[in-house]
Amino acid sequence: MVYGITKAPGHDMNEIIVVEHLSKVFKVARHQRGFGGSIKNLLNTKSTEIKAVDQVSFMIGEGECVGYIGPNGAGKSTTIKMLTGLLVPSSGKIHVSGYVPWRERQKYVGNIGVVFGQRTTLWWDLPVIESFDLLQHIYKIPGDRYKANLDEFRALLDLDAFLNTPVRALSLGQRMRADLCAALLHSPKLLFLDEPTIGLDVVAKERIRQFIRSVNLERRTTILLTTHDLSDVEKLCDRTLIIDRGKILYDGSLDALQQRFGGKRILVVDFAELYPSVQVEGAEIKQSDGRRTMFCFERGNITASELIQRLSQRYRIQDLGVLEPEIEDTVRRIYEEQLLVSDSSSQG
Repeated sequence: MVYGITKAPGHDMNEIIVVEHLSKVFKVARHQRGFGGSIKNLLNTKSTEIKAVDQVSFMIGEGECVGYIGPNGAGKSTTIKMLTGLLVPSSGKIHVSGYVPWRERQKYVGNIGVVFGQRTTLWWDLPVIESFDLLQHIYKIPGDRYKANLDEFRALLDLDAFLNTPVRALSLGQRMRADLCAALLHSPKLLFLDEPTIGLDVVAKERIRQFIRSVNLERRTTILLTTHDLSDVEKLCDRTLIIDRGKILYDGSLDALQQRFGGKRILVVDFAELYPSVQVEGAEIKQSDGRRTMFCFERGNITASELIQRLSQRYRIQDLGVLEPEIEDTVRRIYEEQLLVSDSSSQG
């Protein structure tokens, strides 16, 4: 089974990003090894076509915060590079805020902000504040707006301690905070975030997440976030796009993702007394320790309330709770099942 796209709920807001049947194909030269191979490479260059993005379509509305996730090599970064105008698609259409990114790049970049977790947009040898001042001139930010934005971001991101420090001397967490400020000084309506919390400790991650949440909710900035840390998606995004092997596998909310692919849930029951044996139709005992028993059940076969009702009719219950599967496990299950489908299709 190849998963179809589950559409996210409709929006009243305007669509800022419209992507239709987007594809990107790279030609990779096939090289032969050794001295003889090098001669053959000069005389007969052969190449292999690799589809990094394959017929991808989606829309993102004004004010949304969307997580764009997938394994390494899935096509995330290639999509982002096309959306930001760095790459030209092989086919398909992109319209972002009324622009075609690679055709109108000079005008377009003044309306977006971009943060790449593994590279900085700041000047390496300059103090942070001088990089900000340069960006004011590059983006032609009016003085009053520049001052208001800088003052707000200084407070939210706690920048004062290193504003006069050269970028090369910043810690990773400090640099990420400075890059976020730099990306938003010109008040873009759209922000692309590529692995913004990569390599950060727990405290630094939470500070970055709080800032992103504030910008999204208070400024209504539309955000497209790529990350391998699914905690970022859980805490920031109302909607998730999952891509693998260049194709969109899922488009919808995390709650709907868990409902559709979440698989087994765990019901933890603390009984009021010690029973020699506890059994219930629709669930299996995963673990039992004294008066506490953990029942495993399939989401599609029985609801938690039905299971609790069956147990309460037979036993006295003191306390209980339902454990949902980790979102990482759910996404991993989609990847693994899709891989099995792809492999069986190619063998057939």
